[in-house]
Amino acid sequence: MPDVFADLVGQDEAVAELRRAAAAAAAVLRAGAAALVTAGPASGNESTADDAATGGLDPAAGMTHAWIFTGPPGSGRSVAARAFAAALQCVHGTGCGECPGCRTTMGGTHADVRLVVPEGLSIGVSEMRALVLRAASTPSGGRWQVVVIEDADRLTEAAGNALLKAIEEPPPRTVFLLCAPSTHPDDISVTIRSRCRVVPLRQPPADAVAEVLARRDGIAPDVAQWAAAAAQGHVGRARRLARDPEARKRREAVLAVPRRLTGIGAAFDAASALIEAAEAEAAASVTEADTAERAALETALGAGGTGRGAAGAMRGAAGQLKELEKRQKSRATRAQRDALDRALVDLAGFYRDALTMALGAPVAPVHTDTAALAGAGAQKWDAEGALRRLEAVLACRAAIEANVKPRIAVEAMMLALWKG
Repeated sequence: MPDVFADLVGQDEAVAELRRAAAAAAAVLRAGAAALVTAGPASGNESTADDAATGGLDPAAGMTHAWIFTGPPGSGRSVAARAFAAALQCVHGTGCGECPGCRTTMGGTHADVRLVVPEGLSIGVSEMRALVLRAASTPSGGRWQVVVIEDADRLTEAAGNALLKAIEEPPPRTVFLLCAPSTHPDDISVTIRSRCRVVPLRQPPADAVAEVLARRDGIAPDVAQWAAAAAQGHVGRARRLARDPEARKRREAVLAVPRRLTGIGAAFDAASALIEAAEAEAAASVTEADTAERAALETALGAGGTGRGAAGAMRGAAGQLKELEKRQKSRATRAQRDALDRALVDLAGFYRDALTMALGAPVAPVHTDTAALAGAGAQKWDAEGALRRLEAVLACRAAIEANVKPRIAVEAMMLALWKG
């Protein structure tokens, strides 16, 4: 198994900082163990032993109890957080990738690593309170309790306040790792940000993404290079494009939109097709999980039972089934918006290509397979028209993020693209 930071593409500075912090955290544990042995049961060094037992972290030494990983989509925020969690659990303190601490953390089975991956539109206060309560326990493995919160920008205000209290008064030997697009107050509250160390990540270059796809996933170099450029540095999307024919078909349909915008009716038809494609993709991604979850819950509640009281037990389970349906609906909505956002990113890349061609900028196109179409658009629209269209796509993404109905936002975008 390679080093735990091997999948963090193009982030050399961040990796170096995290390695130093992991080494400092390991030194804290070694010093604490030595102090406890030296103190003994009646040595008079009780304060030293107490400090060691709390794992007193010194930010100046390279390690602290709360971190925020920021960066654009695809930069590897969650990858960095998981890798750092593994390095903290590494028996060598370096993230070797070979020891049980590294393996179980990267596999998602370590008892002292709590991973929060929001499936719905937000992370609620009840979930966060339960997480904070569990994080206050003593590490079972003797190292650190680590809480990794992916998409911390989805914390509700109440959930953020619950997390803030834990960060202000951190439990002994507990480390919080948060992932967010930026440190802007819209993404993460100023009070939380002020108590965390920020690790900024950048969009990895396409060459680095292509190298990882070829080396780790065995993808042909030419396909890896194309996918890395088309995904605009997003490692996950690049892998999906390189390996999934359906993903390539969806991308081709999105990039055909500019040719379809021949009138008002065509604009509304294109909007409907884009929404329906996102809904179909989302449904395909969650249907299997939804069915398995419902079956497991019904079995746990006694569905199919024939004993005395079985029917009554199922009648009393209606509330739990309703709560499950609510969570699944929220997850489906999130999946639809994620699928739609991927399509909008591809469309923005097309208009970006048209803009750079209209300006004669010496940069490579994002979508090499539609470069000729983008060039024709650049001649027809000129730089100003291409820029207006690019801004319309970006405005649609912002509107959906602000909870505007996706169909309304997409229809407005298509009309703006048609009118130019």
